Amino acid sequence: MKKAVILVGGKQYLASEKETLRVDLLPAGTKELELPALLVIDGDKTTVGTPEVKGVKVSAKVVEEKVAGDKVRVIRYHSKKRVHTETGHRQKYSLIEITSIK
Repeated sequence: MKKAVILVGGKQYLASEKETLRVDLLPAGTKELELPALLVIDGDKTTVGTPEVKGVKVSAKVVEEKVAGDKVRVIRYHSKKRVHTETGHRQKYSLIEITSIK
């Protein structure tokens, strides 16, 4: 089974075929992706790119857009000052499925 390290949105992910990854939100209207491979693992053989492995492309399709992540709670508190604020944030993600590593 082939595995590849890919770069999406400034972050690196270890991906294999038929795997679904949660990546940072992609631009609207994106359906298909061609991603360069930074490293390829094929059984016992490992190929490291400089910075990309030549001739290897990873194809992916967007399964779902604007998936909300877990809520992050941010609390600002100063003791003895009666200062207390609490806010939350939910990051949006895209789900992509790796279709092939060629």
